[in-house]
Amino acid sequence: MKTLILRASLLATALGLAACAGAPAASSAPVAIPGLPEPLPPPGIDEAGNPPAPADAFLSAIARHCGQAFAGRVVVDHPASPDSAFAGKALVMHVRDCGADQVRIPFHVGDDHSRTWVLTRTASGLRLKHDHHHADGSADAVTMYGGDSAEAGTAIRQAFPVDAESVAVFTREGLAASVTNTWAMEVEPGKRFLYELSRPGGRLFQVEFDLSRPVPLPPPAWGSEAAKP
Repeated sequence: MKTLILRASLLATALGLAACAGAPAASSAPVAIPGLPEPLPPPGIDEAGNPPAPADAFLSAIARHCGQAFAGRVVVDHPASPDSAFAGKALVMHVRDCGADQVRIPFHVGDDHSRTWVLTRTASGLRLKHDHHHADGSADAVTMYGGDSAEAGTAIRQAFPVDAESVAVFTREGLAASVTNTWAMEVEPGKRFLYELSRPGGRLFQVEFDLSRPVPLPPPAWGSEAAKP
């Protein structure tokens, strides 16, 4: 009797394993629901299942906040500058214009609407430029400076060493300290955005913005199409 029971138990186990082997594996892909549009693939994955280049993922992460503005604060200013243009001022970034290859982010410092960060996709990575204008819309003497990403970076952080064109501008305008600038940006969608300036001598300046709490939109940046009468 014991032998018969044991054989029956083994047979049931074998049948169960065979059923599991023949069952289709669980899929993590989105499931289509009748009456609704076909679900999109997971964010950041193309139709072939390949992840995007870090530059594309970074630009896309910022563009997710297009049309929104966020308040920020200086988190690092070393060595501290007694005449800082940012001290006591409301700091607001506005992800205003988003295209397939470029994002424009005006950076407002109190009532100063002269600054716009311009991120552009290049053949090898990303380019950061600082577009500066006066209240009358005219370009500042120091404008369109920045640099290209020298490394692939990540979807969270990109760095931009100063380029030759910017070195020439800084030299012409007597801004010798700026010829060794490196700028960086970090983004965690829905959490934080960081703007950074550093120099080899120890200079480090960072402004962090809270991406979880949109604020009222600021006026158009000086010199922008939206600011023209």
